[in-house]
Amino acid sequence: MPTGLAQFHKALGAQQLAPVYLLAGEEPLLLLEAADALRARARAMGYGEREVLDAESGFDWNELARAAAGMSLFAARRLLDLRLPGGKPGKDGAAAIAEYCAAPPPDTVLLITCTQWDRRSEGAWVKAVEQAGVYVPVWPLKPHELPGWIGERMRSRGLAATPDAIALLAGRVEGNLLAAAQEIDKLAVLHGEGRLDAATLEQLVADSARYDAFRLSDAAFGGDGARALRVLAGLRGEGEDLIPLLGWLISQLGIAARLAAARDFAAAARAEGLWQAREQLFRKALKRAPADHWARCLMRAGSIDRMAKGRASGDPWRELERLVVAIAEPRAAAALA
Repeated sequence: MPTGLAQFHKALGAQQLAPVYLLAGEEPLLLLEAADALRARARAMGYGEREVLDAESGFDWNELARAAAGMSLFAARRLLDLRLPGGKPGKDGAAAIAEYCAAPPPDTVLLITCTQWDRRSEGAWVKAVEQAGVYVPVWPLKPHELPGWIGERMRSRGLAATPDAIALLAGRVEGNLLAAAQEIDKLAVLHGEGRLDAATLEQLVADSARYDAFRLSDAAFGGDGARALRVLAGLRGEGEDLIPLLGWLISQLGIAARLAAARDFAAAARAEGLWQAREQLFRKALKRAPADHWARCLMRAGSIDRMAKGRASGDPWRELERLVVAIAEPRAAAALA
């Protein structure tokens, strides 16, 4: 049976770790923090060597068997960190994982993380993981679950928030767990420990649902065209200067174009300095359109920049709206014409 996140975190306090863990889901913050918690627990228990295996397209699944058979030169215990972003190992990968699970090597923990996942991904290899170890599906929180998650995270940071304060923050972050986590960390610094009501929270925290350039790019590259347009309208309504806003978007389009043209996505993402959550944002975006689409978007952004600076004719805000839609929904790329 799959294990819930709460059970997983509680089980990490046991004297032994399972031979295999599969953490898979579409909620990056919850998944990454769960994986970090397992890595930290493994280090504390003497798993002093960690080997990362990036199972991108073209990955040689014999590497998993070789890693399992290898002897550590520096530590008695090892952690094999297998990253399977797409959640689909293919026939060879499924066989390799099942074979590993049938006879896990001693003093070794295999951590498999998948950041794209749905219930159709649960094939025979997942059953093999469950038989040998622990499978933790990490689903996005439902709206009614968000206040509880925020309240628990606040308590972990020493904040005794009232129900109205929790509800206020939940409404402002619009379901974005990363934004909620960032605001809670700010509150812990600004307010310190103790009771926190809605009025105090209102004074301490800038509106997390406030429209900004980061939210615009996240919504657009995340494929949510309607939200991206709302963000853009909010920015314009607040009197935001288009030029620096566009500069940020151009920088993100540049990253997308370079990643799309790269032969090795994982290596290119590391070269760009992307943390894992943003790497997955770009990975999903690039699957919606071919490389030339992102090059065209980048060229169009340059044209809008010239409009905004008075060097070309046209309405830059209107053109930016069309560009944002094309980034979010490449099928609407005809809007760029």
